[in-house]
Amino acid sequence: MERFKALLVSKTEQGQTADWAELGLEDLMEGDVTVRVTQTTINYKDGLAVTGRAPVIRRWPMIPGIDFAGVVETSDNPDFEPGDDVILNGCGVGESHFGGYSEFARVNGNWLVPKPSGFTASQTMAIGTAGFTAMLCIQALEDGGIRPDKGPILVTGAVGGVGSIAVAILAKLGYQVVASTGRTEEHQYLEELGASEIIGRDAFSGAVKPLARERWAGAVDVAGSTTLAHIISQTMYGGVVAACGLAQGMDLPGFVAPFILRGVTLAGIDSVMLPREVRMPTWLRLETDLDPALLQSLTTTHPVEDVLTLAPQILEGKLRGRIVLNF
Repeated sequence: MERFKALLVSKTEQGQTADWAELGLEDLMEGDVTVRVTQTTINYKDGLAVTGRAPVIRRWPMIPGIDFAGVVETSDNPDFEPGDDVILNGCGVGESHFGGYSEFARVNGNWLVPKPSGFTASQTMAIGTAGFTAMLCIQALEDGGIRPDKGPILVTGAVGGVGSIAVAILAKLGYQVVASTGRTEEHQYLEELGASEIIGRDAFSGAVKPLARERWAGAVDVAGSTTLAHIISQTMYGGVVAACGLAQGMDLPGFVAPFILRGVTLAGIDSVMLPREVRMPTWLRLETDLDPALLQSLTTTHPVEDVLTLAPQILEGKLRGRIVLNF
């Protein structure tokens, strides 16, 4: 029986441990498709799972990794056969089902998506859940009628994975992008991605007003908490705010006024449980709207073993752009 390496996170009386282990295919969880994983990545949620800083993991022990790309090894699912190139984002892997930090993954075939022909496997992981989420946010703005001529679009956490790809796509689509970051040393990076203005994250601190000066036609927010409350209060009449993260916190200390006096829409973005028929059109949009050269410029590559050192760094905001992890 083939043996392979996987990152196994276990719960202990002192907290949790994360160690590379040798497993066999018989150790994997149930599923109708087995994939030989070639690349994975690290998202904010992966950092939480590996470090244990938030209760992301719902089953113990667990193999983290909410994304992976690879090649079908065996399949009992009619949609896939051995040799197919596939990707997976979310669907509870790395949380309640063994995930992508493993040379093999066995999953429900309904969770898999055929690799888009316009991307290499490495590029799909450079996008990962972060980039996929960014595209969902942009689609939410479009669905709310926010076009480039409506006004500036704010992107918070702009140096991170979601933020970087959101800035790049929005700029390519012709939007005026205002990027928010606490990392002043990354201004040139954001300008290269297409940001027309850069502001500090401290612009969204302090007491939240019920209605502040209208500034944003729309926003992509990864912070939540006070930052999101400030953004909502500053959004223009009829604007849309796409909320997809909680880097600052899960609370929302704001007011109802922007919703009932300015008609602001708060669009919640979930990338985890979307069915394949929703995922595929979003990946096709990424093929069209994400510049491959910009994607390469915001991506760095590491061996998968580096995930243990990268996990705390992504939570501390020390990583830039996207990371591809190679087996």
